[in-house]
Order: sequence, then C-alpha cells, then structure tokens
Amino acid sequence: MTSPDLEEHCLTLDQQLVVDQPWDARVLVTAGAGSGKTHTLVRRLDALVDREELEAAEILVLSFSRAAVRELRERIDRHGDAARRVRAQTFDSWAASLLARAYPETDWSGSTFDQRIVAATEAIGRGAIEVGEQGPPAHVVIDEVQDLVGVRREMVEELLDRFSSNCGFTVVGDAAQAVYGFQVSDPEQRALETNYFLDWVRASYGEDLVELHLGDNFRARTDEARVALSLGPCLQRLPTDKAEAVLAAEHIHRELRALLMEAPNFGDLADSFVQESLRYFPGTTAILCRDNGQALRISELLDEADVPHRLQRSTRDRPAPAWIAGLLTATASSSLTQERFAESLTDLGLPTGSAPESLWRSLRKVARGPRATLDLAALHRVVAEKRLPDELTAPEPSPLVISTVHRAKGLEFDRVLILEPAVLTAPRPTAKKKYDYDPPAEARLLYVAMTRPRDDLYRLDAPVTWLLRKDQRLDRWYVAGRKSWARNGMEALGLDVSHEHPPGVHGIHQDPVGLQKYLRHEAGTNAPVELRLLHRLPVADDQTPPYAVVHAGHPIGEVSARFRQDLHRLLRQGVNWEVRTWPALITGLRLDGVESVAGSTAATERAGLGAHGCWLAPRLSGLGRFHWAAEAAESPSDDSMPQGESYS
Repeated sequence: MTSPDLEEHCLTLDQQLVVDQPWDARVLVTAGAGSGKTHTLVRRLDALVDREELEAAEILVLSFSRAAVRELRERIDRHGDAARRVRAQTFDSWAASLLARAYPETDWSGSTFDQRIVAATEAIGRGAIEVGEQGPPAHVVIDEVQDLVGVRREMVEELLDRFSSNCGFTVVGDAAQAVYGFQVSDPEQRALETNYFLDWVRASYGEDLVELHLGDNFRARTDEARVALSLGPCLQRLPTDKAEAVLAAEHIHRELRALLMEAPNFGDLADSFVQESLRYFPGTTAILCRDNGQALRISELLDEADVPHRLQRSTRDRPAPAWIAGLLTATASSSLTQERFAESLTDLGLPTGSAPESLWRSLRKVARGPRATLDLAALHRVVAEKRLPDELTAPEPSPLVISTVHRAKGLEFDRVLILEPAVLTAPRPTAKKKYDYDPPAEARLLYVAMTRPRDDLYRLDAPVTWLLRKDQRLDRWYVAGRKSWARNGMEALGLDVSHEHPPGVHGIHQDPVGLQKYLRHEAGTNAPVELRLLHRLPVADDQTPPYAVVHAGHPIGEVSARFRQDLHRLLRQGVNWEVRTWPALITGLRLDGVESVAGSTAATERAGLGAHGCWLAPRLSGLGRFHWAAEAAESPSDDSMPQGESYS
C-alpha cells in the first residue's frame, strides 16, 4: 500500500547519499514518516548488487513486519533490477530459518517466538551462520530498528557484533514511530529499551558510523494528511530523563489529539450513508483502533451492516496460502520444473497481483531442488515449520481494513479513520491498582496513526466496549457480563481450527475430498461461520467438548485443542470452579480465509488427498458470542455435508 507518487520518484539528494554508500559502510538512516524509505532501500539494494558487485546471497535484509517485507519484495519485483534475487525476511522468520539449518533434527513447533529468538541468538554466537550454505553476510539491511526491543534487539546486536570486522550495514528507523515497546511488560525496563538500539549503534560504531536523515514526506498529498508531521521531530527528541519525557509526551499527545479533534467526524457506523461510503469508496480505507477489543467491536458492527472488510492479523500470524495445498495435492511427483509449476498454478486462485515467476523465486529460496526444480518434500517441511518467505504469508490487500495502530505500522491508505483517543490521565499517587502510565508510547502511537493517510484524515467515535475484557492468560478478548463470573463470548484466533487431521477424517466423519473442494471453491473470505457443539463429553480434564466449524450449514472443520483449552480456562475461573455446561453454539465469527496445512503424509493418503501430506483448513476471526440453549446444539446432519462430486 505504497503511494503511487513514488513509483517513478527520482531520488532526492539525501536519498541518493544513502544509495551511494559503499558496501562496507556502517550506515544509520533516520527516516521520517512517508519519507520514501522503501524506495530508497530498493535503490540501495540495486547499487549493492550492481555497482558494489555483491551476490544477492551475501545481502541479508531484515524487517519487523510481514507487511513491510511484502511491500519491499513487491517494489523490488516492480522496480528493482540487479536486486531481484535479494531475499527480505522478518526477524522471526529469519530466526526460524536459521534454527532449521543449525538444528535440523530439533522440533521448534512447541517453542514460543521469543524462545526461538533466544535460541537463534545463541546459534549466531556458535557460528551457525558461517557454516550455512550462504555463509556470513557481506552487508546487512535492517528496517524498522526503532521497534527492536528485548530478545530481538539482542539477536540483531549479536549479528552485527559477530560480523562487524568485514560486513557493512544499513539500518533504518524513526524514533517517533517506536510503538512496540509494549512487548517489554515491565514499565521501567520498557523505558530503558525504547530506542536503545539506536543509541547502541551510535555508541558501538562511533566515528565509523555514517548517520544520514530522510526528512521529506512523499506520502501525504493534502494538508489534512500532513497535520501531524510537524510533531515528529519533537517525538524523536524526547528527553532521556523519564519524568521530563512524560511531561513532554503529555504535551505532544494533547497537541496531536487537538489536531485530530479538528478533523471531520466520519459519522455513525449505523448510518446507511456512512456504510455506503465505506462500501463503495474507490480507494483504500483504514479504521485504526487503540486496541484489538475496539477493532473486534468495529468489525462486528460492519459485519452486521454487511460491509466487506478485513480484520488485520497479528504480525506473528503466518498462514500458508491456499494455492500451495492445491499445488502439492495436484501432483504425485517429488519435484516440479518451472514450466510445470506455472501450468499447475492456472486453476489455483492466486493472490491478486501475483506472478508465477515471482512465486517460483520465492519458493525456490526455501525448497530448491536439483537442476532448477522445486523440491516438494522440502516444501512440505517448510509449510509444516512455518518458514515460508514472508511475502507469501502476508494478507491480501483489502479496500477496507480494520486494525489496531500497532498492526497498521508501516502501512498507508488513501483515507484513515481514527477512533477518538482518550485524554491521558495520570494515576493517583495513592491508587492501589498498578497502572501502566506511558505517555511517550501513547504519543508515538497517535502520531503513527495520524501519519498513515495519503489524502483524508477523519475521527470516529469509539464504540461501546465496556463489556469487552482482555484475558491476559489466554491473550484473548472476551465478552463479560453484569456479573463478575459471566462469560458471554470469546475472540477467535488463527490457530483455533485443528490441524491434526484433514477435515472430515476426525470429529466430522465426512468425505475429505469433497470437503477440500468445498473449502477451495465455496468458503469465501469474510463469510460468516459458527461453532456447534458436537457432543457434551469433554476431550480432557482441561478441555471442553469438541465443536464443529460450520459454514452455510456445512461442517468444514473442527476446533483445535488450543481452542478447547482456552475456552475451558475462560469458563473455569478458579481452582474450585467446576464447569458443568458449555456453549451449545458460538456465533458471530468469520472466515479469515483458507490456509494450507502440512501434516502426516499417511493421513492424506488414507483420505485420498495425495502423498504430500498437505491439505486446506479454514481460519477463524472475529468475536464469538455464546448461546447456551440446548436446542442450538443439534449437530449438522450428514445430509448437509458436501460430497466430492458436487464441486468438481
């Protein structure tokens, strides 16, 4: 979602200075919002390969979000020349790839993201990069460095430290847009972490560091879209003293909020005219929320009004696209040539704007076979280990996106609607309840939100969310009630559908081939689904009974063990609390698409789905609402199931 004004943009003198640095230079680039950073990085990569004569494999490109990686990859494909083979990855994706190479016999699927990052840091220190196929990098490009905190910061520092003697780097960031400090839970430690990496780079490389700045804004095309830009330098220069930083940030937040309040109010989402404006706007629109509770409620309101939209996923959610399962299921061969690969893609429903050549290059980076082929067994492993290139796992563009500000970081839209932020209120000194008061973080967050539009900036009244709560144990939002013990709904997450077996093999015993065809052809993104209780016997002491995922009357999957465990924990509110009833029906959910899942090859052979161990599974999103009536628990009849011959 990059401004078309930049497509043929000539480099400014500041941008050209970044591009022209030699391969072994240590370069720190501070780049303001909309300053043409991605365009400059593409030209920088071209120069490193073409003029500096580095091999593409010698250049390591890392960024914080999949959206940023996808944008960079797409821009390289459109406008890059020599840099077409350079691979960009998120920090998490690169760490997973490094661990897979360093410890090929280890199963990391049960490890958290942070645990993998820590293990990758240790692997770097033990020389895992040097013994890899590509060897040590000659140049490292790192984007969004202001968001490097905690274990990710330590990993990147270890990387640069280890190869500092014969490796150049280009690191890019903006202190005004550091919004991921919340990943550090302790407020005192978070304050120390904020922009720590930028200070570390300056202190570590001293006079050898070339520090450059990109200040021009190419994103904003109107005065309304530029309204917050003047406060960016103030956020970049917040005092180091915590008390002084709080006072300065409170002032900046008040100014930003006042500017937003001067923007026009977009109107009530219940108004039909407002709904039509969202439904038929010719450009791109984002509704940006402070937290995911607000985003879920806005999405729920738009679902009720039948306004198509996409709820932005977490940056760590990496579903494999559906066409990969189709590719693996359609052949019994162990490898594919590029010609056969392109032929196989014709009927698989590729993402908008995707080209077979680009997809081929992306897959060959992780599943390279001999003699210019694609190794399908290696592709199965990559899908199972969630190591697909980031550009393949990013969500498809949507005209209307509902997102938290955090998840919209790095994106831009023609029109942005921001939920009216609350006035910052310092906690009372005598308050017993711990209150995380972080004005610098709130000011940066509001600044990021207000610098996303190209043209139009609106404010939107915040929805009523007083019954929505965040369960920190589950990292999910839920619907509370007037009684403290009441639980009336729960957020759906990307891993809530079982990946243990192909749909139809277990739980809902139906034709797996017919279900796969139904998922491919009938289960559209954003379609409503519900969860129906299959029976009332809990799967385990810490789990609820199973639920079927039902779309248009057709069961298309079963919930995962994680969902059953989380629902049980949500309903069981104390060690002496025994859960005796379960929601018979959960409504209000949507399909977030269909993803490729890699599992047992024996399971797919038994199910008639080929020998490559890959199948399709639905993904859920939204805020589910519980229904407790017994009649709602009637299981869908076998007659409602799709049959294989119906969707040929």
